[in-house]
Amino acid sequence: MDDKPSSTTPATVPVSERIRYRLVSAGCRHHANDNIAAFIQPGELDELQAEVQAKMQEVLKSLVIDTDSDHNTQETAKRVAKMFLREVFAGRYAQAPSVTEFPNVSRLNELMIVGPITVRSACSHHLCPIMGKVWIGLLPNEHSNLIGLSKYARLCDWIMSRPQIQEEAVTMLANELQERVQPDGLALVMEADHFCMHWRGVKDNESKMTNSVMRGAFLKDANLRREFLSLISKG
Repeated sequence: MDDKPSSTTPATVPVSERIRYRLVSAGCRHHANDNIAAFIQPGELDELQAEVQAKMQEVLKSLVIDTDSDHNTQETAKRVAKMFLREVFAGRYAQAPSVTEFPNVSRLNELMIVGPITVRSACSHHLCPIMGKVWIGLLPNEHSNLIGLSKYARLCDWIMSRPQIQEEAVTMLANELQERVQPDGLALVMEADHFCMHWRGVKDNESKMTNSVMRGAFLKDANLRREFLSLISKG
């Protein structure tokens, strides 16, 4: 008898194992910054939240925190589980936001800049916050699919709401925008504070990390690249 979890396995098997089995069976990577929404069935996110809550309660117990008598931490495990799955790591468990795309009827082919967009993420090394801003530069062509201004912020939030490192986050966002818009050129710059530096370790309160992705025309045309960087520096 096959005792491996599956979509029809009784609920006595932890929901995390059922989801993981589907991912492994499909050969699908499930790193901290991957979206796994397609492998979560209706109702399972509630189950997963309850499982995380129970395990977080054990973490608090191992930290020797008396949650029974400490009124401040009696609901901490519940709050943290909800925060992880529904808020700060929601980009792992939620489908991509609906983004309306419309054709470039006017055949716009000039530099477009969106930003700064405030972004919030978390370092996958320590699960500490990453807080920063993103600037997006686009050089569309007549075949590009343009998207509304607010949709850039929604896509940023969906990508950034996962544990990750900044360098990979910017690349993932660039990939998503490249696929949706299909511009002649794409540029992204992200500047962020890392609380694994501010809060722990060297406790450096001044350092920021800035990195960029340049593709297409921005990579080939130094003048276009300079124009983009000059304009965002004035913003």
